Amino acid sequence: MANVYKVAGRGYQALSAMEEFLHDSPAPNDVLELVRLRVSQINGCSVCVDLHSHRASDSGETNERLWSVAAWRDTPFFTDRERAAPALAEAVTRITDNPKGVPDDVWDTAARHFSLDALAALVMAIASVNAWNRVNVATGLVAGSFR
Repeated sequence: MANVYKVAGRGYQALSAMEEFLHDSPAPNDVLELVRLRVSQINGCSVCVDLHSHRASDSGETNERLWSVAAWRDTPFFTDRERAAPALAEAVTRITDNPKGVPDDVWDTAARHFSLDALAALVMAIASVNAWNRVNVATGLVAGSFR
């Protein structure tokens, strides 16, 4: 397919507006990038794995931590707050694994580490990156396209 973002320009603008909201939200940028990276790994979106790895690195994230995002549960490199975010991201992204929605323990853990406003922004970020991933994967966009 031709570049879907050019063909559906208003759709691109709508997704971009969400990113502007997230940029100005109380959700910490470092956590947002880790969440975006983890969701993109789950969805197999090479564009977003590439993009968010570079953005995180440019913001000072270490290679060791970036290389470990896919195995965040089994590494010592993340704080409890940082672990709460990918746990929530995985539960939202893999919603079919939990027919009743995000498990209470995942919500409770996230709520201990993030304000209500930051938690709401995290949910919106997870939904947003899932949308970007699906468009990119469905239309065959590849890593490096948007750097």
